[in-house]
Amino acid sequence: MSERTARDVGPAGIDIAYERFGAPGAPPAVLIMGAGAQMINWPEGFCRELVDRGLQVIRFDTRDSGRSTHFPDAPVPDFPAALAGDLSTASYTLSDLAADTVGLLDALALTDAHLVGSSMGGMIAQMVAIEHPDRVRSLTSMMTTTGEPGVGEADFSLFAGLGGPPRDREGFVRWQVRALRLAGSPTLPFDGAAAAERAGRVFDRGYDALGMQRQGLAVVATGDRTARLRSLRVPTLVVHGARDLVCDVSGGRATAAAVAGAELVVLEEMAHHLPRELWPEVAGLIADHVHRAEAGAVRAPRGPGN
Repeated sequence: MSERTARDVGPAGIDIAYERFGAPGAPPAVLIMGAGAQMINWPEGFCRELVDRGLQVIRFDTRDSGRSTHFPDAPVPDFPAALAGDLSTASYTLSDLAADTVGLLDALALTDAHLVGSSMGGMIAQMVAIEHPDRVRSLTSMMTTTGEPGVGEADFSLFAGLGGPPRDREGFVRWQVRALRLAGSPTLPFDGAAAAERAGRVFDRGYDALGMQRQGLAVVATGDRTARLRSLRVPTLVVHGARDLVCDVSGGRATAAAVAGAELVVLEEMAHHLPRELWPEVAGLIADHVHRAEAGAVRAPRGPGN
């Protein structure tokens, strides 16, 4: 896995850091992570599970995360004002993040791809399917929701007392591990050493607390996608954890109900994370979904390298 940077991507002309691995001729699966997360939050072992099941994997840093373009001069997000209807501090919406994703497909000479999005990444994947349906072979929407008020809501008491992320590396790593432990499943082992190692890499690659807030405000500014999700005619898999307290399972159920023909899989032991114990099962669900979509589609020739 060799990290690269695509330049002048999409309408915004941003830089996007990405990795692409697996057989070049295999079906391409683009993995999109959630708010404040980076491409390395898709664990390398999980990516290998997908490659071993016949997929080509592309993971990338969304704007305002990791080594992709950040927007430090943008307005400081004002969530109370946004929730009251004043979106003047929103720097972009999910549509812009979707356009970034399509721009990356262009940079990689991919006519279309299978999209796999987790948390906010699932919202971005949904928006790509809504606004750029010809670029999407299949959609996997994980740990996410539709934007409809009252579904997929977080239990904010979960993080009471956690506070904001410290500015120093050691403090950030401790904070990140604690947050991940709180979001994880109480019935599965928590690998604190692996979480700390990845948190250190996240910090070193460019953790951006305000960037995470800008991404979160993009979700608020976009609003409810339910009616637009009903227009989708793309093979869709919805995966959600029954123990998810960051995005309640009602969000997954609402997503599956909105998309015609969507398959819903609720994993009883999964929360808002991808624990090692579930990698084979989740990778198997995604790969089976991708291969079914490939078998059911007749496609025009694609660009070079695909």
